[in-house]
Amino acid sequence: MIRLENLNEYKINRNIICIDLKSFYASVECVLRGLDPFETPLVVADQSRGDGSIVLAVTPYLKSKGVPSRLRIFELPKDIEIIFARPQMHKYMEYATKIIGIFLEFVSEEDLYVYSIDETFIDLTNYLKYYNKTDYEIAEDILNAIKTKLGLYATCGIGPNMLLAKLSLDIEAKNNDNGIAKWRYEDVETKLWPVSPLSKMWSIGKRMERKLNLMGLTEIGDIAKYNKEKLKKKFGVLGLELWYHTNGIDMSLIQDKKILRNKPKSYGLSQVLFRDYNAEEILTIILEMTDEVTSRLRLSKKRAKTISLFIGYNNDYGEGFSRQITLEQPTANEFLIYETCINIFDSFYEGFPIRKVGISLSNLDETRTYQYSLFEDVEKIDREIKLKASVDKIKLKYGKNYIVRAVSNEEHATAKKRNKLIGGHHV
Repeated sequence: MIRLENLNEYKINRNIICIDLKSFYASVECVLRGLDPFETPLVVADQSRGDGSIVLAVTPYLKSKGVPSRLRIFELPKDIEIIFARPQMHKYMEYATKIIGIFLEFVSEEDLYVYSIDETFIDLTNYLKYYNKTDYEIAEDILNAIKTKLGLYATCGIGPNMLLAKLSLDIEAKNNDNGIAKWRYEDVETKLWPVSPLSKMWSIGKRMERKLNLMGLTEIGDIAKYNKEKLKKKFGVLGLELWYHTNGIDMSLIQDKKILRNKPKSYGLSQVLFRDYNAEEILTIILEMTDEVTSRLRLSKKRAKTISLFIGYNNDYGEGFSRQITLEQPTANEFLIYETCINIFDSFYEGFPIRKVGISLSNLDETRTYQYSLFEDVEKIDREIKLKASVDKIKLKYGKNYIVRAVSNEEHATAKKRNKLIGGHHV
C-alpha cells in the first residue's frame, strides 16, 4: 500500500480545466444545418468513397443509440435514416479558431494549451481572484459562452493538475447532466482506482492493458499499489510514469508545455511507407530511424529529454497515434531512445496496418554531464559512446550507407534506400 505522504512532495495544486467539444465535427455540421446534434442521426463521412470509408464522427444522438464514434459506413445501423455530411476540415478549423477566441476572452494565451482540435487545457489559477469566482463557476461561464455564441456543446473536467483534469473529463464529466466534473487528490482512491478495464484510463492502450492484466492488474488501483520499481524494470520509464499517473501525480505545467511546443529546435524524422507494415517489420524501421536521428543528436553535441513516436495507420483504419515520454534526464543513447519508442509502440499499437512512422527528440540539453545510477555499467556506457562517435565520423566522411546494421539488408528495411534518395551515399 502506498503511503500518501510519500507522494505529497510531487503534488502541484493548480486550478486546471480540460474542455472537450462534444462530437465536434458532427456538431459543427448540425449547426451549419440548423439541427440539434442530440436529436439528429448525422455522421461525418465521404459516402462517395464507398461503404468501406471511415466515419470520422457521429452525433451524440447516434452515440446514445450505441453507435461508436469510429467505424466504417457499412457498419452503420440500417434501421436509422442516416444523414451524411462530407468532411469539411477548413470549416472545422474555422470553428476551432472561434472557440480559441472565446477562451482568450477569459484567460491570456500563456495559460492556454490546445491539446487537439477539440480539446484544450486552461490554467485558471491566476484568475480566481480576478473574477471572484471558483474554477467551477468560470468553467460554467466558458461552456455557456461556447453554446451561446457558436451553438456547440462542451464538457469540462477540473483538477489540481492536467492529468486529473483530463481524467475527470473522460471518466465523469461526459456522463454528468451539466457536463462538468471536478476531482481533487483525495478523489483518486474513490473515483480513479476502481476504474476497469484499464484502457478506460487515458494513456493506457489495449496492448498495455493486456500486459498489465497478465500481471494480475485489472483495476487502476492495482497499478497504483504495485511496486513502482518493478513496473519500471518491466516497462522502463513508461512504467514509472504509469505508477505516478495512477496515483494522480502529474508535474506538467501548461506554461512549460507551451515553451516546449514553441522551441524551434528538435530532431525528428518521419516517412511514408510504400506498403502496409506489420508490427514485426515496423520494429526494424523504428530501429533504423533511431540510428539516424540519434546520430544527428550526437553530431550536434546535444541530448534529448523528450522522445516522441508517431504511428499512422492505413487510411481505412483511422489516424493512428502519437505519444511522448519525458525521461528523468537527457540522453543521446540510441538504445535507451529505441527502447522508449518500443515501449510507446507496445502500449498503444492496435494491430492495424502501418503506413507512416515518425520519431522526434525534443526538450534538448547541451549539458555534458550525465548522472550515472548505481546499477549502470559506467565502462560499458563509455565504450558505447566512443564507438558511436567513431561510427558517426565514418558515416560523415564516407556516407550513411558505408556502415549499416545487418537488419538494413532485409527486404522490408528502408534506410539504405532513403540514404540514396537524400544523398547519403558518397562512395
